Amino acid sequence: MKRFLLLASATVLSLAVFGCTQPETRKEAAETMKNTASDAQVQAKTFLDAYFVEYSKLEKAQTLGYWKAANSGKKEDFEAFAAADLALKKLHSDAKRYAEIQAMLKNADQLEPITRRSLEVAELAFKGNQLPDELLEKMVKMSSDIELTFNTFRAELDGEKASNNQLLGKLAKAKDTAERKKIWTALKAVGAAVAPKLIALAKVRNEAAKHLGYKDYWYMSVALQEHDADKLLAIFAELKALTKTPFMEMKAKLDAEVAERLGVKVEKIMPWHYDNPFFQEPPPSKALDLDTFFKDRKKEDIVEMARAFYTDIGLPADDLIAKSDFFEREGKDQHAFCITIDRDADVRMLLNIKPTSSWMETMLHETGHGVYYKWIDRALPFNLREAAHIFTTEAVAMLFGALGKNPQWLIDYAGVPADKVEPLTEAILNQRRREQLIFSRWTLVMLNFEKAMYANPDQDLNKLWWDMVEEYQMLKRPVDRNAPDWASKPHFTIAPVYYHNYQLGEVYAAQLRHALTKQAKHEGPAHKLSYKGRKDFGKFFIDKVFAPGTKTDWPTFVKNSTGEDLTAKYFATELK
Repeated sequence: MKRFLLLASATVLSLAVFGCTQPETRKEAAETMKNTASDAQVQAKTFLDAYFVEYSKLEKAQTLGYWKAANSGKKEDFEAFAAADLALKKLHSDAKRYAEIQAMLKNADQLEPITRRSLEVAELAFKGNQLPDELLEKMVKMSSDIELTFNTFRAELDGEKASNNQLLGKLAKAKDTAERKKIWTALKAVGAAVAPKLIALAKVRNEAAKHLGYKDYWYMSVALQEHDADKLLAIFAELKALTKTPFMEMKAKLDAEVAERLGVKVEKIMPWHYDNPFFQEPPPSKALDLDTFFKDRKKEDIVEMARAFYTDIGLPADDLIAKSDFFEREGKDQHAFCITIDRDADVRMLLNIKPTSSWMETMLHETGHGVYYKWIDRALPFNLREAAHIFTTEAVAMLFGALGKNPQWLIDYAGVPADKVEPLTEAILNQRRREQLIFSRWTLVMLNFEKAMYANPDQDLNKLWWDMVEEYQMLKRPVDRNAPDWASKPHFTIAPVYYHNYQLGEVYAAQLRHALTKQAKHEGPAHKLSYKGRKDFGKFFIDKVFAPGTKTDWPTFVKNSTGEDLTAKYFATELK
């Protein structure tokens, strides 16, 4: 540290001399400055190289540990993952290294841009972990314990254990209101098992945030994601205003359809009358059942259709698919995710595929994450081999996932005859609009609930949840129900303070779709754009979106990739 501080002083001295000396002296001063800058660069590069050796080793142990635990559901595997996760956090809790990074960044103007950015990203990683070892260990163990419960929990219905997939299937088929309520209640049952643990974890997370000088964990999380809290909240306030009227109009029509389908009065519709237990996606429309396009398919066909599509647009994913795990199994994580094991060639996906439209969309979505990871420039420093931002990888995944319900894609890649798709085009597009509106209102619930929860974990969270569900989703709260329904959402544990990035992803995805239509010189709406044989689309994504990694901040990245700052205008256009 002393050597670095002396170099910084030498720079100031040389600047002072530069302005008042003769040409020969100025030349010497300039040379001194050059050497100083060079020394600062060498010092930073030496630091980063050593850091990356340790970082890559610990992260690989962590990601492999998570992959094993998610596949097995075994307690010992989750304990091993928790230990690996803690070791990685402890690397980033090193106060001496954190101080070195801060000192080096004080002389950022003497560093190469890529080195400076690498140090900035490292600073964020270290800042969030400048905590006592016992506090870090406590958070990791508590989170791992809750996640184990989610992975292994099976609700009881009519005296038998049932998985999430089984319950969702039953809910989709049930017509009787009492039966639907019973299934919906079973889907929420895990909330009671984890709620006390989640509240305790929220308090420990707040303790960690305050230790680092933040108001609470919510404010810490958005800051470490390189978001400005006030600007983020302003974006969602605008989203609330922008979507309120179209959402109300859409929901009125949707409720009329639900009432007719289930034989209930509109005013009697309750949360269990929708097929998604959180109303984060629309129930099937009377005019449309996309599952009919997949009902005669095998679950393996879903994987093959996605593989063929990505190959056709110049983003082959065969290597990712070969390393992935796609089908349901006892003890296995019931959800879906994509993971890069080593920030190199080892990228994997976990899904629980059934031959349905929803799983087709999920397969395309997760493979979108996968190809993003795959084509990040490996020449970048290790910690910049990541998506430009978490919302940009969500945007790519959402863009590709949405194609599973795109009329043209169904013809081109799912092999559905055009004469079966074309009469349903209007219904398909209407359902897509419903998805975007419903999801945008759902993200408002998640954002505002988490913010309020971390502001005061001791408040009546059960009531708070339904207050927000009523306000943003316009659902009726169940009478006399006082249960931790909020806690049945696993994101509060596995991806806390994250949901806003999904919505920002939708906004950026719409902007990317617009960029593709321009590249293809396509006239007309984006939903009519064909991807068939468009290897130039793959090149666009590799060059403009994937390869840059995290080498710039996200506002710069968005402008570089699309030619514009992040804007909601294309998302708003898609809602019309």
